[in-house]
This record gives sequence, structure tokens and C-alpha cells, in this order.
Amino acid sequence: MTHDVKESFTSVPEQPSAATSPATAAAAAPAPPAPAALAAKVRTLAPSMTRSMQRVAEAVAADPAGCAALTVTGLAELTGTSEATVVRTARLLGYPGYRDLRLALAGLAAQQQSGRAPAVTADIAVDDPVADVVAKLAYDEQQTLADTAAGLDTVQLGAAVAALATARRIDIYGIGASGLVAQDLGQKLLRIGLVAHAHSDPHLAVTNAVQLRSGDVAIAITHSGSTGDVIEPLRVAFDHGATTVAITGRPDGPVAQYADHVLTTSTARESELRPAAMSSRTSQLLVVDCLFTCVTQRTYETAAPALAASYEALAHRHTPRNR
Repeated sequence: MTHDVKESFTSVPEQPSAATSPATAAAAAPAPPAPAALAAKVRTLAPSMTRSMQRVAEAVAADPAGCAALTVTGLAELTGTSEATVVRTARLLGYPGYRDLRLALAGLAAQQQSGRAPAVTADIAVDDPVADVVAKLAYDEQQTLADTAAGLDTVQLGAAVAALATARRIDIYGIGASGLVAQDLGQKLLRIGLVAHAHSDPHLAVTNAVQLRSGDVAIAITHSGSTGDVIEPLRVAFDHGATTVAITGRPDGPVAQYADHVLTTSTARESELRPAAMSSRTSQLLVVDCLFTCVTQRTYETAAPALAASYEALAHRHTPRNR
């Protein structure tokens, strides 16, 4: 069995055809993001937007209360764009139209005015004292986790969990920092009795992907969504009929073309003293933990004894030896 390659996600979703009833279209369309998820969606999708759409997205994220009070014409004038650009931006952020985006902005503004502490900048200077570095990194890690949780599609997550729980074999691909996350997921799944292998060597990854078929699962972990050494084995697995999953910060990236399910991680701003790999690893590990925990729930009758057996087998290695 093979899949049809999906189109890029960068295009604006088409409107339902005349033959599709409003009720059917509403049932099929995903729910708009909650107000708390809006800022996370902007950070995640902004890099893939046109410059004019970025101006709209940045404006609504920076001043939700002010933008909520504007008509579509007013926001277009404020950002130096067009009404069509404002509507396209709203749809790309997950809202059916500008009216829905305004409602989300009003909700976000209300949350921000409810007494939440002002945000701490995560920019780290060369002369920052150690205590400030710790505080800034802790804040940024918390923001990364919150953004990832807010933007994670639980329907896609549930589908990936269902495939993993019944998989004959699971291959996981990752390079560099993402390779460490792939190893973490592979080890976790092995401990609950699943046949899982992480591959950081691109040649071995493709060689193994050729052996996959329907009933198997392949997972690609790539923050950029464009890492060729990760995309290639996922494409091979996709072509051979395996269920494919992408964990990525760029849901519009090339990796999504070969993914049945896309799990989006937070896209953090890179700085001189804090490379993007630090934040991407944090968000990827959250998604990995969500996958592992949900699969363990789903396979508890077999997962629990497997976990107990692994703990028992390793117990002597954690016991201090008598001298």
C-alpha cells in the first residue's frame, strides 16, 4: 500500500464547495485555536508567512486588546496591508474568518488583564550574572513548553498514539539534537515492550525504512522540517505503506508531505547565547513524553509488566555495592 503525497500546507484552506452542506463543513473543520494558543500559533507559523502576513500576525500578538477593537479595514490600515491579507492571516492561524480572530483576541486580552505577571525577557547578555541566566532560561523553557502544549493538535496526537500502540515495528529518525530526542523515544517505547529503533545514521535509516510496510510506524523528528537526512527515510517508509509521523516546528515544511500525522512543536527565537536547538529539544521532548504516556495508557495491560520487568532487570545497577 502506498500513500498519495500531500500538498504543502502553506496555501490558504479552500472554502467548502457548494455541494458541501454548512453542517458537514463545520463538522469536518478543526476547532479554532483557543485564545491562549494564539501567541504560540503566531510564533510557530510566522516564519512561513509572507512579510505582509507577518505584519498582521505580529500586530495581533503584540496588542490583542487594541487589534480586537479594529475592523478588518482598520487592521489592514494599521499594518499597511490589505483586507484580503488580514483574512488570509486569520485563516492561516486557524480561524474561519476575521470575526473569529477578533473574538480570540478579545479573550486573550481579557486573560492578560487578569493580573498575570509581566513577561520576562529571555535575551541573555554576555555579562549577565548566573542568577539572571538561570531565571531567563527557566522562563524561556516554560514558555516553550506552554506554546507547544497550546499548539499541539490532540486529534493528530491521538491518531499517532493509536498507530504506535498496535505497530508491528517502529522506526524513529533524527539527526543532531533531534537524534538525541529520537533515542529517548526509542528507549521509552522499548521499555513498554514495543519494537522500536532510533536511527541517526541516514544510510541505516533508509535501509531500515525499505523494510517497513502497512502496520509499521515511522517517526521523523526535525525542528526545521527540511532536514534531508530525516525526510528521505520518512519518504521511503511512506512509499512502502507505513504510517508516518512528523514532529516538527515547521508544519508547512517538506517533511509534512510524507507525514500522515504532524505534531507541531514551538518555534523559539534563536539568540547568540541560546541556539534554537535548545528550545526545539525541550518542545520535542514534551511531544515525545505525550506520545509515550498515551501509548502506555492504551497498552497498559502489556506495558505495565514490561516496565516492571525492565526496572527489576536494572535494579542491581542502582544499588550501592559493599566494599
